[in-house]
Amino acid sequence: MAEPPPKRRRLSDTSQADTNKKPGELPASLSQPISPPRKRVARERKFIPSPIRLTTIRDLSEESNVGAVSLHDLLGDPLIAECWEFNYLHNVDFLMSHFDEDTRSLVKVHIVHGFWKKDDLNRLSLEQQSAQYKNVTLHTAYMPEMFGTHHSKMLVLFRHDDTAQVIIHTANMISKDWTNMTNGVWQTPRLPRLANPQNSTRPDTSFGNGPKFKADLLNYLRAYNTKRPVCKSMVEELAKYDFSAVRGALVASVPGKYDVNEDDPSKTRWGWTGLKQALKSVPVQAGKSEVVVQISSIATLGATDSWLKNTLFSSLSSSTRANAPKPKFKIIFPTPDEIRRSLDGYASGGSIHMKIQSSTQTKQLQYLRPILHHWANDCEKGIIEEGEIQDGGRKRAAPHIKTYIRYNENKSIDWALLTSANISKQAWGEATNGFGQIRIASWEIGLLVWPELFESNAKMVGTFMKDVPAEEDLDGDEPLVGLRIPYSLPLQRYGDSEVPWVATTSYSVPDWMGRVWGE
Repeated sequence: MAEPPPKRRRLSDTSQADTNKKPGELPASLSQPISPPRKRVARERKFIPSPIRLTTIRDLSEESNVGAVSLHDLLGDPLIAECWEFNYLHNVDFLMSHFDEDTRSLVKVHIVHGFWKKDDLNRLSLEQQSAQYKNVTLHTAYMPEMFGTHHSKMLVLFRHDDTAQVIIHTANMISKDWTNMTNGVWQTPRLPRLANPQNSTRPDTSFGNGPKFKADLLNYLRAYNTKRPVCKSMVEELAKYDFSAVRGALVASVPGKYDVNEDDPSKTRWGWTGLKQALKSVPVQAGKSEVVVQISSIATLGATDSWLKNTLFSSLSSSTRANAPKPKFKIIFPTPDEIRRSLDGYASGGSIHMKIQSSTQTKQLQYLRPILHHWANDCEKGIIEEGEIQDGGRKRAAPHIKTYIRYNENKSIDWALLTSANISKQAWGEATNGFGQIRIASWEIGLLVWPELFESNAKMVGTFMKDVPAEEDLDGDEPLVGLRIPYSLPLQRYGDSEVPWVATTSYSVPDWMGRVWGE
């Protein structure tokens, strides 16, 4: 049987060229350039600045004020057309001095306060100061609770370029708070005016996004109009702006009584019920964690820790993980020694409050003591914890800021809350009564953030004396969100003989300026 003919071999151009090459000449396949294998381009890690910033401290170094913001930074833009200023304490002259000098007489300024008694000295002073300015209007907040305060701290700005901005912060509108006291600021981006404000599409109700923040903020502002139109025109105007770029959840308190089982998605929950609801949307990492509550005032809570543990701490323990281990709790509050050594000495302590004189307050100190920690964390008698030393740059700037931060065992942060709310029933609301209601006495406002709001799979880490995180702050390649920490770490627990600062007590030991307190 005859063999089949061999298959013809197909020659490439280079093979053909090799056949025709001259003696001693290299094959064409070896003389052509060879491209090296493509390098794998490492994904560049993304670093996102802290959404919370500190205020500048006059008597600290430039290094300590990196990234910090002043009141003039917030109000000095000549394009500001209208300003709504919500606060507890106000100095009208101080506020007006921070607008651009060429346009301050043209800015429509609205001041919202809570001094409802007509003979209140604070109200009389406000009226006297504001009478000097034709462009300043005073508004008294709706105050249904006898012992409540208008404690919220917020600025709402409208600009001539058809943008608006909301600023939530922790400082009273007085010189002292913006000079040598530690405070914090959160700002929305410039919000553009909606092209079609009449478009009534149903907003996304998931926490952390702009539409939900807008809905909650407008509900908060509408509450001022319960008895009279305090800021009705402003609410109508602000509704015309686009909040889609906002990242954060509003956590606020409005005085009144509320049903804890309210399930209407169009209604905003206030106080600890609102906090709890928001945190149930926030993912937390597995493992051990701790919530550090850093405040400037602790009210009388009761002879037992029932409200603290079962109402406030229970709400702060909420997360998307139903069976997650409960976090440990720590409270940061300064001692007399820290106030004495602060930049303003004893004068700093006038804004920092806790009482330990009565029988109930003495019992309260007993259950608080194991979790009380220093602000400066450099005291002789304190018990220092283990960990890397990280300087927040604010040891000598006494705290008026209020932060609630959940740290996890993986050296990152699950969430952070900047707020006007201290530890008090007036701010967060009483425990649920027999009718399923809570009662809130004061106005408060704050902003909750967590890493996933800014980038998918992001992690959040504490940043110290800077706003932007760095590669060495956390191993890995996921995006990193910074969180500016005002205090230094590791924390220092109170020693056995140490007590918190009490503004209503006399102190005969001189501060660093040689002054005594209350004598």
